[in-house]
Amino acid sequence: MKNIFTLSFALLSLLSVAQNGAPAAPYYNGFNFNTSGTTLKSALVTKITASHTNQLTYQEAEFAIKVVDIDPDGNGIDLLLLYGFSSNQCPESSSDDKDHRTRHVTFEDDGSAASCMWNREHTFPRALGIPNLGQTGPGADAHHLRACDKKRNADRDNDKFYDDSGDSHENGSLWYPGDEWKGDVARMVMYMYLRYGNQCLPINVGVGNTVASDSNMLDLFLKWNAEDPVSQYEDNRNTYLGNTSNNWAQGNRNPFIDNPYIATVIWGGIPAENRWPTILSTPEANLNNVIAVYPNPSIDHRINISTTLEIDEIQLINVNGQIVQVIKNPIHNSNNYILENIPNGFYFLKMNSNNQSITKKVIIN
Repeated sequence: MKNIFTLSFALLSLLSVAQNGAPAAPYYNGFNFNTSGTTLKSALVTKITASHTNQLTYQEAEFAIKVVDIDPDGNGIDLLLLYGFSSNQCPESSSDDKDHRTRHVTFEDDGSAASCMWNREHTFPRALGIPNLGQTGPGADAHHLRACDKKRNADRDNDKFYDDSGDSHENGSLWYPGDEWKGDVARMVMYMYLRYGNQCLPINVGVGNTVASDSNMLDLFLKWNAEDPVSQYEDNRNTYLGNTSNNWAQGNRNPFIDNPYIATVIWGGIPAENRWPTILSTPEANLNNVIAVYPNPSIDHRINISTTLEIDEIQLINVNGQIVQVIKNPIHNSNNYILENIPNGFYFLKMNSNNQSITKKVIIN
């Protein structure tokens, strides 16, 4: 969500904001961010699952929404509505006529046919979970439940997300969440995937190409995560839900809100904002720690590559930029890859692993 809001005094008394430049302490104390790919993903799964100590009921999740979805740039009584945008169809809902974007907290859906109300949107629809998310566990997880205009919620229904631009809208059986909300959606979907695994696969809630390293993750969500940075509103939500001292908190955080670049380190794609540049290293730096190339220089026209990673492709490139060798899905022996019969010269050795790459200089004498 691109809009940056100024905290009202009322919200400031409830929420403490995660600061840029460092992980949210003490939540990540002792966590090892010097990993990448599936290793980092698995560690975060363990972290956000173990710290999810308070399982909210569906009703308690609604109480949480009434706190965390308050518009921090408003009057303290209007909720921000997911997929929302400004119009004037429901002028009674707020003083600035932003009927789809904000709604008075008391205009809660009471089950009547009345419009201009808000209700709970499951960003990951219950029906698209395998099995159905229900109203407990993933179906009551406040990290993906958002206040939403009642009609827009019904319009979205169980539509899958697709890429477009502008305000939120439906296209057949597909749904675009809107330029202002697509990053929020991406980070919620990625959280649900880590927290609930195969029950909440990204490929079941969106359309598009999958990433090379994970057939369950869509490029779409990595793109949205990069294009629409985290807002103060998302930070506020995340901090409240992660602090068990708060009435309706779960105890766990969405790590992709804390640092969108975590998604880049896990899955690659368009690089997202790195909010902890001194803590979370780039994918290339991570690869550099776990790949050894030797001997270098080599005197027998042979190079060994030792790593615990699964290398997807090896390229040997000469100083003129010409590719001399390409080996796709190379076979290894006890975590050791071998290139042989390399002519004398100076080369760049490029290795791709888990949608990330690193290039090393090698000399063959």
